[in-house]
Amino acid sequence: DDLILDFLQRRERIWTQEWLQVESRRRGATPQEQLLAIFDIFSEWFEKPDFEGCPFLTTMIEVSDREHPVYQAAVSHLANIRVYIEDLAREAGIGDPGSFARKWHILMKGSIMAAHEGDTTAASRAREMGELLLSSA
Repeated sequence: DDLILDFLQRRERIWTQEWLQVESRRRGATPQEQLLAIFDIFSEWFEKPDFEGCPFLTTMIEVSDREHPVYQAAVSHLANIRVYIEDLAREAGIGDPGSFARKWHILMKGSIMAAHEGDTTAASRAREMGELLLSSA
């Protein structure tokens, strides 16, 4: 369990903080562009031959006991991603950034799972839905 917890923490630092957040901010001039850039980044990620999905989601599937520390850690790391999305939504002036972040995160997680089952264009599809979500927010 300790090894898994350490791995998830390291993955959050490398994947979430040093890659996804940095790259989305670099690619977008506005919060809206930064949100959409997430799916551009995902598109590139999904096409890599070593794409293996999201360890946070995989961990939640493998460890189904919601009280288990490993499950709780995966949930916590996913919540941290949502905080980043909520921050961008707030910066974009979206009225209910918390609700928006949950919807956006569903698009993110759904595209990852679709890519994991073989749909390498899932990020493009999620980006299209993200554009609709942004225009209605």
